Amino acid sequence: MSQGIGPFTNLDESALRALAPHGAVRSFSKNAVVVSEGDETDSLYILLSGRVKAFVSEEDGREVVLSTVGVGDYFGELVLDGGARSASIMTLEPCRFFVIPRGDIEGMIDRNPAFARHLIRMLIGKVRSLTQKVLDLALKDVYGRFAKFVDENAIEQKGARVVPERLTQHDIAARIGGSREMVNRIVKDLTAGGYISVDAKQITVHKKLPPHW
Repeated sequence: MSQGIGPFTNLDESALRALAPHGAVRSFSKNAVVVSEGDETDSLYILLSGRVKAFVSEEDGREVVLSTVGVGDYFGELVLDGGARSASIMTLEPCRFFVIPRGDIEGMIDRNPAFARHLIRMLIGKVRSLTQKVLDLALKDVYGRFAKFVDENAIEQKGARVVPERLTQHDIAARIGGSREMVNRIVKDLTAGGYISVDAKQITVHKKLPPHW
């Protein structure tokens, strides 16, 4: 999702330490769970390198991806109320974080109006995004959510429209709130109809997807 637009994008580790003297750098390998839903909220994580996903899990083991976070952005802003983590975070590739404890965050809000404004805008954006996700889950069928996902994520690349992320059908199902089996059926039918092709987990769009499936 957002990448390179956070208030920490152009700050190196020494600058971050000046802002948050009690912060520390931590590294995680790919597919590592950084924080778990329900954990105590005690730190803000700034992403120095790599990419992560925020997700919630259902009792049957299925997951719904809420967002992805890139370099220069952060997660854990609910540290402000001291409540439990509202979602789990998993690395999508090897990652390095600058981890800031709650006490330093409160000082940063007091001393850094730009950070406070960005934090407010980020929280507003999350409310809007989650509201739209709820509406999509309530009003759109799985195909409608799949078509919207492809339309919103496809970019022009070498004369074709492609979804740049290489995602498994399980990944897509988690993003759109559906089952892997249903995504498999949709992909097979759209491929047979010449609407899309999939190569090495990357979707290429050949023509506008039909409004209904």
